[in-house]
Amino acid sequence: MKRILIPAGGVVLATGLLAAGLAGTAQAADKTVASDALAANAQKAAETLEFWTKSNNAALKGAVAFSPDALEVKKIQSSGGYTADTKPGETKPIGEEGKSSSKTQNVNFPKTIGKVFFEGRDGKLYWCSGTSIQSKYRNLVATAGHCVYDIKANQETVSRWVFVPGYYQGKAPWGVYVGKQAFTHYDFDVYEDFDRDYAFVTVYDGIGGTLNKPKQVTKAEFDAYKGEKEAKDVEVSREEFRKGKLDPKTSDYYWRQKGSDAELAGPDYPGAEVAKVEVNEARYKAARVGKGNGRKFGEPIVENVTYNEAAAYLKNQEANPAKFPGTVKLDRRGNSTITHYYVQAWYKPGTDKKFYRTDFFIIVHEVKSVGKLGDNVGGQGFSWNQPTGKAIRTFGYPQGAHPDGNKAYTGVTPKWCYGKTSKNTYKIAQYRVEEQVALKCAVTGGYAGGPWLYKYSNAKRLGYVNGVTSLIVDSDDNKRYDTITSAYFDGEANTVYKAAAAAWSGKLIP
Repeated sequence: MKRILIPAGGVVLATGLLAAGLAGTAQAADKTVASDALAANAQKAAETLEFWTKSNNAALKGAVAFSPDALEVKKIQSSGGYTADTKPGETKPIGEEGKSSSKTQNVNFPKTIGKVFFEGRDGKLYWCSGTSIQSKYRNLVATAGHCVYDIKANQETVSRWVFVPGYYQGKAPWGVYVGKQAFTHYDFDVYEDFDRDYAFVTVYDGIGGTLNKPKQVTKAEFDAYKGEKEAKDVEVSREEFRKGKLDPKTSDYYWRQKGSDAELAGPDYPGAEVAKVEVNEARYKAARVGKGNGRKFGEPIVENVTYNEAAAYLKNQEANPAKFPGTVKLDRRGNSTITHYYVQAWYKPGTDKKFYRTDFFIIVHEVKSVGKLGDNVGGQGFSWNQPTGKAIRTFGYPQGAHPDGNKAYTGVTPKWCYGKTSKNTYKIAQYRVEEQVALKCAVTGGYAGGPWLYKYSNAKRLGYVNGVTSLIVDSDDNKRYDTITSAYFDGEANTVYKAAAAAWSGKLIP
């Protein structure tokens, strides 16, 4: 069993309310454990929450799957079987403490899974997959280590880390959970050793509702409000405009925008439009063909009319020849006609008169605590030193493209894979991997961090986290990913998990 050991120092755990923070100190449970703060106090957590949820969760909607090319592998090499460092063990899922585990396998998705959102050191917004997992304070998320530490930025922690279970197209049905403290193996934290590519993150109690919500108020309330506010102009009908202007209470909030007349322009004027202008026969015949003002607009149009209609047109023509320029043919046998002639008129369109009302808004926060993560969605169990070659089910949100450019997944809904893990462990030299396990699964970027669940029960939607997706592999170099890998969860993984599972995080809202 590979082991890189350097003592890890104590870590600071801090929590608090929005109004005040409380700080405490806890020691890492074992020398294998490393821990780093994500949002170590309530102020940072509140800033993180506002960042992701403002403007109707715009940042959540704008994130993309974290799938750097550096984590997508072409070849892996078998390295033989794994020798457990301690006895196998299990920690029951939330709700299953003291009960026997079901061995049922099915495709019902667990409530515990969701997306891990964060800002990379490159300033871009990403997501990975993750799951709620059993812990003393029901406040723990399991994901991949590289979804917490930026391997492209000297292994610094990522920023603005949150977990959203059941995330779907900008909605957070069970709230948003801000990450407080990340626990991982020291070898991953310091040496980027992907044999330890797992992380357990404590989260504050979830927050539901809306930050930065506009609330419409009167002009007097708007003027008196000292916080953030905004005014918006809304187009209204002429009737509403007239009514509003007559009311002394609202007359100052209604206004109009004058329209403009169309202007004659050439055919090459940007946005110019052409209209047809009726002229008499002589002017039409004198006009040239082609594109331009005063040039012919198609062929003459012959209108069949009654004798009386033709006679009436002639009478109008005598009084206003410019308005009635057509050529009339009178025929008492019923074959009277009026021939119309048109030339081109190119013009810059005018604008219509518009009417507006100004509405006034103050920006309010309508948020509430939704409680502990584990109380809301449950939490998977944890198992370690289990035999390889066992049946498991994996879950996650793939979105990235295959090497050939094909995008088989949208990342909108979770996907799953089922099968037996490899009996042998695998080597991937570029990541210091000597003992990861593999599973045949044709997913893409975004699936990383998703749980590998052992003994998964369809009825209870619970099982035991026995791995998390680490690397995505095109094992036969056909430009399609076909395999995923995970760190083997041994006794040291359990040590890291136990340290995280005993850590308290607290509330953001009392």
